[in-house]
Amino acid sequence: MTSKSNAWRVGVLALGAAFVLVGCGSSVGGDANPSGSATATNVGTGVAADVPSGFKPCEDIPQSVLDSEKLRMKIPADSNASGGIKWRGCQWVQSGGGYGATIQTTNITLEMVRDRKFRDTQEFTLDGRRAISTRQIEDRPETTCTLNTEMQGGSLEISLTNPSTATTAHLDTCELTRALAQKIVPAIPAGA
Repeated sequence: MTSKSNAWRVGVLALGAAFVLVGCGSSVGGDANPSGSATATNVGTGVAADVPSGFKPCEDIPQSVLDSEKLRMKIPADSNASGGIKWRGCQWVQSGGGYGATIQTTNITLEMVRDRKFRDTQEFTLDGRRAISTRQIEDRPETTCTLNTEMQGGSLEISLTNPSTATTAHLDTCELTRALAQKIVPAIPAGA
C-alpha cells in the first residue's frame, strides 16, 4: 500500500461519520465497487463513482512536456482506497537521477484536500482552473508534494517525490510540482 493510499485511507475513515463511508482496505487494480460516470456519486459518500473523464494522463500529456521534463519509464499507476476513492494514471522518473512524478486523475475534489488540512497548503489558479498544493507525507514533507487541479467530478493529481539524492534535491519540491502542472494543465480539455 502506498503512503498516499495510507494517508487517504486514514482521512477517508476519519471523515466516515460525516460522509457515512463504508469499507476498508486498499487495493491496486480492480475494484469491488461498480463503476459509473464521473458525475454519478457513490450512494452516501459524496464522492464521484469514477475518476473524471476527458483527460487520461498516460495518453494525453503531450510528449513535448514529458521530453522537456525528461520524464521517462512510464509505469501504469492505478489504485483504489476505501470509500470509493480512485486514482488512474501513470508514474514517470526524470532521467539523470531527478524527481519521480505520479500523474493521475482522481475522484478526490479540491474541497476534500482542503478539508484534510495538510501541511503547507497553498491555493492558486492554473490555466483558469482552481488548484491546491499540499505536503501530504508527514515523514518526508521536504521531498514530496501533491498538487490537485480541479476537474469535473474530481481532480488531476500530480505527486512528486524529490529525494535528497536527486539532482533536483536543491529545488523546492512544491515549486517543481507547480512548474510541471503549469505545463500539463493546458492540455486538459475545457469541459473535463
